[in-house]
Amino acid sequence: MDKRKRSGIRKNVIVFVATAAVIFLVAGTVLGLWYAREMREQVGDQFNEQQLVIARNITDLVERELHLIEKEMLLLSKEVSLEGLRPEDYYESIQKSFSRLLESGVWRIEIVDLENRNAYVYMPYKHYTTDKSPGIPLDALPITEMLEEKSVWVSQPQIKRSGTGLILALCLAGDSSRLLVFNVNVSWFLTPFLKNIRSGKTGYAWIIDGNGNFLFHSDADFVGKSAFKAREEKNPNLSYEKINFIQKENMLKGQAGTGWYFSGWHRGLTGRIKKLIAYCPIIVSDNPPQKWSVAVVAPVSEIEGAVHKGHSRQFLLQGLILFVILLGASAVLFFEIRWSRVMEKKVAQRTEDLKKSEEKYRSLVESAEDFIFTVDSEGIFQSMNSFTANFFGGPAEGFLGKGLSSLFPDKVAEKQLKLVGLVYKLGKSVRDEFELKTGEHEIWISANFMPLKDEEGGVNAVLCIARDITENKNLERQLINTEKLASLGTLAAGVAHEVNNPLGVMLGFCDILLRKTDKGTQEFEDLQTIERQGLHCKQVVENLLSFARLGEGDSEYADLTQCLEEIIKVVKHTLDMNDIELVLELAENIPLVKGDSRQLQQVFLNLTNNAVAAMGGGGTLTIRTYFERRSRKTVVQFQDDGIGISQEDLDHIFEPFFTTKPEGEGTGLGLFVSYGIIGKYGGSIDCVSHTADSPGKPGGTIFTLKLLTKRRGS
Repeated sequence: MDKRKRSGIRKNVIVFVATAAVIFLVAGTVLGLWYAREMREQVGDQFNEQQLVIARNITDLVERELHLIEKEMLLLSKEVSLEGLRPEDYYESIQKSFSRLLESGVWRIEIVDLENRNAYVYMPYKHYTTDKSPGIPLDALPITEMLEEKSVWVSQPQIKRSGTGLILALCLAGDSSRLLVFNVNVSWFLTPFLKNIRSGKTGYAWIIDGNGNFLFHSDADFVGKSAFKAREEKNPNLSYEKINFIQKENMLKGQAGTGWYFSGWHRGLTGRIKKLIAYCPIIVSDNPPQKWSVAVVAPVSEIEGAVHKGHSRQFLLQGLILFVILLGASAVLFFEIRWSRVMEKKVAQRTEDLKKSEEKYRSLVESAEDFIFTVDSEGIFQSMNSFTANFFGGPAEGFLGKGLSSLFPDKVAEKQLKLVGLVYKLGKSVRDEFELKTGEHEIWISANFMPLKDEEGGVNAVLCIARDITENKNLERQLINTEKLASLGTLAAGVAHEVNNPLGVMLGFCDILLRKTDKGTQEFEDLQTIERQGLHCKQVVENLLSFARLGEGDSEYADLTQCLEEIIKVVKHTLDMNDIELVLELAENIPLVKGDSRQLQQVFLNLTNNAVAAMGGGGTLTIRTYFERRSRKTVVQFQDDGIGISQEDLDHIFEPFFTTKPEGEGTGLGLFVSYGIIGKYGGSIDCVSHTADSPGKPGGTIFTLKLLTKRRGS
């Protein structure tokens, strides 16, 4: 009986405990569902408020940047008004403004002359140009109503296929007949503020103008399209009545607030997706009044996931309490959960550290101005940085999976593939240099091929880091030429003196014999030939002595224009006799150049004679001078349209005794001596030439001399 009672009591207890557990579980479930719903609504409202804060921050950033551009316009207007009427007078002021505003999207500045109806156009790092058709039609500007000296007029966004633009205009201070116009690329302007905006994990921001057109969106296909039509064009199977109402009745009217709507997609996801939205107006201009609106959106699924996660933890806690009451296993479950959370934090921390490390590495690789890429054992591209892809004219993704021969010439690719095989074989880095032809130019590349090893120590890829060393190669070539000049200068003096003495004796006796020989005889003609060749040898000796005495000039600085004018007087008759037209493009106010006037005239005379020889049938010789601001040097150019110099001879024209003239007409020392004179005074001389058979290039030669100038006050 006792056993039956105990059994019954035990059953009753079990039933009671089971019933209590079921009731507790049901009540907990109902309360949990109700709490989860309330939590979703509350978290959604809080999340939208956070999105609204983000939207307001974006508004502050955009408005502040617009105000900075307007302040820059006012300051530049005052500077331009004080600097004069000529466009070159305020070139430097505008370029300084570009240095401050280029990152803000200002890519073009115009000075519009309303009376002459033309514009002076300034671009970053370029000389100004004159345009009879300004960036905005003059008739479209409300001159009398809105354009003032202290008020910036802002146009509506101009949506074109090339991009969306914004024009800011302002009357110059004290001169209402001239306008200062800023052309702003809206995409450049907005991208720094919006491209990295994240609401939650996948939320993003977009902006529409006062007409409802997208100015920025994470989906680039939406930019420039109507916000009321773009979504329907992408997915016409979904109703967008909710978002259209928010855009029309709230956003376009300059209101701030929050809400929700349904969309057909979100980043890579598709389907009917509910999104939370927070929006805020952006005051673009008061002249005329103009507002944009920025929206920050994120899918509700992110919030529901967070709420569901918290809700799951609540049910887990209830289950733990129930299990503690029923099974007494709370301690085991507690320590298990605690250990799990510690591991999650460690994993999360390690994941975050790894992510930061990868981002840092990616940033370093992408920002490097070197060729960086990886290939496998077959020479197939596995990865590539942006600099390499941009250099070869395409996106990095377009080159992945292709071989080295798709970018490099066959010989270079074959050589690189051998080096890759050597790295795989030895497991060590290999360095090499090779020449790469890009269009009309050739560059030298120094490449270092390094092994990338796996956990077992085997090579699974090869990393190549290469950089352009063309400038170093050119310096090396110039050093070689300088060493040649230094050694040959000493040799020339000795040889010239040794030859000059017996040559003088020979010419003296030849002159005596000529006086004793009857004219018209064969002996007289032979003696004249001897004398002519002797004088030619004397000229060669004098050139050698001239080269050896380069340091004997008296003056330190010379008047370049005066030197050229004196040489022109000497060669004018020769040019007329050879039917050669002389064109002078001499700049005014050229500063004094470093060098002796006599020696510089020797260089100019030699270059002129070479041009005459190259234009046997007549032609045009152009002599121009100008001051190069970037290097602060004076530039002299001799340009002819003669037969040109072949590429094979172009590398040797500055070597001693090398000449392209017929035998007996040239000594091969003219350019050699000229190179030494210019180099002695810290200048440089370069030559660009094309023969008549050069494809797509007119025949002719241009010698460019760059000379050091005398600084003012020195």
